[in-house]
Amino acid sequence: MIDLSEKIALVTAAAQGIGRASVLALANAGARVIATDVNERGLEGLAGERIETRLLDVLDKRAVAALSADPIDILFNCAGVVHGGTVLECSDADLDFAWRLNVAAMVDTCRTVLPGMVARGGGAIINMSSVASSVKGVPNRFAYSVTKAAVIGLTKSIAADFVGSNIRVTAICPGTVETPSLQERLAAGGDYDGARAAFIARQPIGRIGTPEEIAELVVYLAGATYTTGQVHIIDGGWAI
Repeated sequence: MIDLSEKIALVTAAAQGIGRASVLALANAGARVIATDVNERGLEGLAGERIETRLLDVLDKRAVAALSADPIDILFNCAGVVHGGTVLECSDADLDFAWRLNVAAMVDTCRTVLPGMVARGGGAIINMSSVASSVKGVPNRFAYSVTKAAVIGLTKSIAADFVGSNIRVTAICPGTVETPSLQERLAAGGDYDGARAAFIARQPIGRIGTPEEIAELVVYLAGATYTTGQVHIIDGGWAI
């Protein structure tokens, strides 16, 4: 079992889904976790012996910069948004918002925690990307795929720049995962059962993943001291 005792982890988008499951898994591995989200109500019930909850809008640069006051050892950038549609259907506003939340906000959190990690002699940054990125072309996911591909690029760039400072930077690329966000997208088209069946059908393993399965990978990467700059695909075989 990975022991993250004496480590402080910061998790964004911690109120639900993969973020919430990762907070619990990191705390179970011994870390003290700062669980943040713009949804303050969603954080209710999450605080505990090893978990502190905080309201945070990752699009607020000042609020993100203020996190530098904490000695963060592990950063899990989980916040993001999924837009549907092709390049012809994607508005400038949607693409701009996807870029700001999926990419620019990660840049800001990395800039905030990196100086402290360098000063303390190491750290781990885990960025949420997706199979829908440079890994695999996925229909009707233009803005999402463009920005999640950028996450892979920023991950590799920061990893290359800071490997000499014992800072490990990795990306997670999930396939379809059972989250509130997925439920909203399944319901949006008006045929929930049909949409769910289609999502399951594209997973060779025959089912949708769980947030807890992704959280296990988060914990592994937080403690994997010989891994950096890598893209970790966890998608039930979708990208085969």
